[in-house]
Amino acid sequence: MNTLALVALGLPWLAAPAARALAARLTPRWAALAVAGCAAVLAAGAVTGLAVLVLAGLLHLPWLAAAGRLPLAWLAATSPAAVPVAVAAGVALAAVTVSGGRALAAQHTQLTAARRTVAGLPVDGDTVVVDDPAPEAFALPGRPGRVVVTSGMLDALGPQEQRALIAHERAHLAGRHHLLSRTVHVAAAAHPALRRLRAPLDLHLERWADEDAARTVGDRPLTARAVARGALAATARRGPGPRGAALPAAHAGPVPQRVAALLAPPPRAPRGRVLHLVVAGLLAVVGISTAAGLGSAYDLHEYVEQGQESTAPLSR
Repeated sequence: MNTLALVALGLPWLAAPAARALAARLTPRWAALAVAGCAAVLAAGAVTGLAVLVLAGLLHLPWLAAAGRLPLAWLAATSPAAVPVAVAAGVALAAVTVSGGRALAAQHTQLTAARRTVAGLPVDGDTVVVDDPAPEAFALPGRPGRVVVTSGMLDALGPQEQRALIAHERAHLAGRHHLLSRTVHVAAAAHPALRRLRAPLDLHLERWADEDAARTVGDRPLTARAVARGALAATARRGPGPRGAALPAAHAGPVPQRVAALLAPPPRAPRGRVLHLVVAGLLAVVGISTAAGLGSAYDLHEYVEQGQESTAPLSR
């Protein structure tokens, strides 16, 4: 009964690296969506597996066994390790819940601090300029979303570079990248193997916004220069701003890799056999995880029915 639940728990250690490698073959937009989607499904499968293990142990409680018409002797004979396994799974599930809650709370705190920073400041279209010498710029999601940039960042860039940077932040808002980032950070809280997907997602999101900005301004080298100069300025004088995982920024991520990509031709999606292999691989990751999670729940249902059938001759 516990086999598929254990598969759902162990699968992310193999599936996360596979999803990361396969997504890297796609364009930034589809790579980010693939990483976030796989992380969500793998996390859901792992949490389902933990829940099934906990429920299997709870069946050994006398009052619950009686309510389900399950003989305790049969439960003890068929699943002697269910209770200790359930205790361990319960501790893990509680830790996952606390960790996920903390991840969401941290992002909420970042967003709240950023909104306080810009509250009451004049807005030029969707852009808010904060009078602060610390070079900073980020996309602040909300209704409506805002591009927040400090006077220090504007001073570090030329007019055209400012345009590229603001286009980058607008791309973050348009793509609702904060939701994808939130998904992967919460998924990483659910399973340690999924932490390896956070850095790739951040890169893909920044590359997605880079490409959108380059198309908007019509100049890839200019966009690369804006990214590089913005990162250098922010590194040289980092202020105590509200930046964090919830606030995508043009100067975040592996900047040298992003600049090199912008100085190269635009990325193209794989075609033909390569595309088929990538899609098949990603679908396999999602499908196996889903099957393991749902299968473990079905196995528990079948197990309960077997126990109830074992009492049928006694009732007659």
